[in-house]
Amino acid sequence: MKVAVIGTGHVGLVTGVTLSHLGHDVACVDVDAEKIEQLRLGRMPFFEEGLSEMLAAGIDSGRLRFEADPSLVIPGAEVVFICVGTPTNADGEANLLAVEHSAVDVANHATGPVVVVEKSTVPAGTADRVKVTLRKTRSDIEFHVVSNPEFLSEGSALRDSLEPDRILVGADSQAAFEAMRRLYEPLTAQGRRLIETDVRTAELAKHACNAFLALKISYANALARVCELAGADVTAVTDAMGSDPRIGSAFLGAGLGYGGYCFPKDVPAFQNLAERLGYPFPLLSEIVRINDEALDAAVDKVREIVWNLQGKRIALLGLAYKPETDDVRFSPALALARKILDLGAEVVGYDPEAASNAEREVPGLTIAGDPYEAADGAHCLVLATAWNEFRALDLARLKEKMAHAVVVDGRNFLDPASLVEAGFEYYPAGRPPMVQ
Repeated sequence: MKVAVIGTGHVGLVTGVTLSHLGHDVACVDVDAEKIEQLRLGRMPFFEEGLSEMLAAGIDSGRLRFEADPSLVIPGAEVVFICVGTPTNADGEANLLAVEHSAVDVANHATGPVVVVEKSTVPAGTADRVKVTLRKTRSDIEFHVVSNPEFLSEGSALRDSLEPDRILVGADSQAAFEAMRRLYEPLTAQGRRLIETDVRTAELAKHACNAFLALKISYANALARVCELAGADVTAVTDAMGSDPRIGSAFLGAGLGYGGYCFPKDVPAFQNLAERLGYPFPLLSEIVRINDEALDAAVDKVREIVWNLQGKRIALLGLAYKPETDDVRFSPALALARKILDLGAEVVGYDPEAASNAEREVPGLTIAGDPYEAADGAHCLVLATAWNEFRALDLARLKEKMAHAVVVDGRNFLDPASLVEAGFEYYPAGRPPMVQ
């Protein structure tokens, strides 16, 4: 099929690359002409394991191209994906201006019947707005609006796209369903589950999923506070919980809280939608409060350990909001760095992929070239992002570098016994500290 993708952010680029990999003819467009030029050269604007190689293969095959002008992408397309940003306004409502502009572009440049797909996370009812915009802009073309929310996780986006546990399609016409079935036939032929529903249900399902996953993280973090007070081990508690198939173990890791682009914007946006519909949904605001509380608890722990932060040096291992990505948007690690910097300490951070992005986000942050440089002279080391390489740290070398051999494990990721044996004081989240 001939496919156009509007937006080459994380969702748009992964969508375009994987659809071309599945055999479709894909053209991607973005207002950022410099980014488009880099993509034409096969250069990635962000880190995602395996995506660079698949991008190059798509370009070489001739099935994937990039343009800065929608008039070179939309004409002739059977399906157009809208993959633009939907940031949160100050009142918590999703900003849908880019979605509206995309719909206008589709209407202005379409040359025949086209299925317009909402891939961006949008509040229920957005498709109706898109339909009105399309119709007002162009009345001589048949448009079908579909909700096909993404369920991608950064760091595993390719696997999530090519081996999805479900493909959700919301539509209001048989023609739209048939087009989406053709589009995803390479995946459904492998047995991947296709869920078909109405548009508003599909739109709301995406927000519901993200809010529930954020809820699990906040629950684990609130549980960590209780475990610390009770002298219990939150990792053992959540392991017992996760063994129950009704609960599951995913997203029950206690620590610094959630971050990234999706949860911090989608939870308030979902609450805003619920309130506008007449239901305040107080649980959603509590999710956010507990997430903020988890970060404050980590700051308090560091302050308690080093006493006065003024003039102290704190090493921060991990700056991305999660491992296997260079994304620092709403990163708990950077939020922690800002808070500690504000209290007068020097913060030196290291991350294998996100260092340059973090340096731009937090001007006062010092960037180190490796974990040992970050730890040099540090009064406390905080593990903030669970990169696998941190499991292989040379603990003797690390201890030798530090002013005080103290580790705060913000992800309960490191091996406590090894650290204590190497002479460190170990302070996890929601578990008893181990101090010799």
